[in-house]
Amino acid sequence: MRKAGSGRGLRLAAVQMCSGPSVEKNLEKALGLISQGAELGADLIALPENFALMGSDRQRAEVAQGLDGPILTELRRTARRHAVAVLAGTFPESCRAGGDRRPYNTSVLIGRRGEIAAVYRKLHLFDVSLPDGTSYEESRHIRPGSDLVTARFGTIGLGLTICYDLRFPELYRALALRGAQVIIVPSAFTLLTGKDHWIPLLRARAIENQVYVVAPAQFGTHESGRQTYGHSAIVDPWGTVIAQASDQECVIRADLDPAFQEDVRRRIPVFDHLRTRAFEQALAAAKEVRAKANGKRQRAKGRGKR
Repeated sequence: MRKAGSGRGLRLAAVQMCSGPSVEKNLEKALGLISQGAELGADLIALPENFALMGSDRQRAEVAQGLDGPILTELRRTARRHAVAVLAGTFPESCRAGGDRRPYNTSVLIGRRGEIAAVYRKLHLFDVSLPDGTSYEESRHIRPGSDLVTARFGTIGLGLTICYDLRFPELYRALALRGAQVIIVPSAFTLLTGKDHWIPLLRARAIENQVYVVAPAQFGTHESGRQTYGHSAIVDPWGTVIAQASDQECVIRADLDPAFQEDVRRRIPVFDHLRTRAFEQALAAAKEVRAKANGKRQRAKGRGKR
């Protein structure tokens, strides 16, 4: 399905990068790609997760800075110069509250005038063991956020998410219910999971919530040896991939069509058919599962101390 058209709405752009351990080099590269996006007529340009640094946990801690630090200062200046909105994929945001020295993995929406329009701190942290034996424990070095974040860009509602959040459909539904018409998911999917899960998950979240999903990503082999999948994409509310990157650093773009989105939502009115009782039951089940998991972890810790 691909009809409609009351002319172009927002022009959305997603940047694909292969970031390394040098913040200066990564930032220089990101600024150049933002300039390319502006030349393509983009209204909103989204950078990938870890655009400023793909390095070690020690490097991340050393680079961590506040919202007034040099990374965002430079991006705000660039957004203002080009009169475009920029989604600063993620960078390590310093935090000292409560004695927890772990930084947040933070995404910041910068408006056309260089103002900070929204700040989202990654909710779901990547603690997994993959079939190839690789393990990740993001929560050891990253502090989780706690809030859902939506923002307005003109008349369009935006929802902010990051990478592993993509596996939690309840987050995307909540953002859509709060008015998000476009949900952005800057990512650094692993090569192993990306080849099987990346595009299906993007399409699923778009179809379920009848939203545009903008997914800027890391790709390639990084200096640390980590491999990321890339295939940055933009998906429309019918689930069609309307732009996708090849294996290179680049900018992809697509136009948001509000009339098309409205038509999809009119023909299949899922939001009119929601059953709040089902939400309540799902929440109760989730709390029960979480309580059992916490209990299991506590028992395991207790056995470890004996």
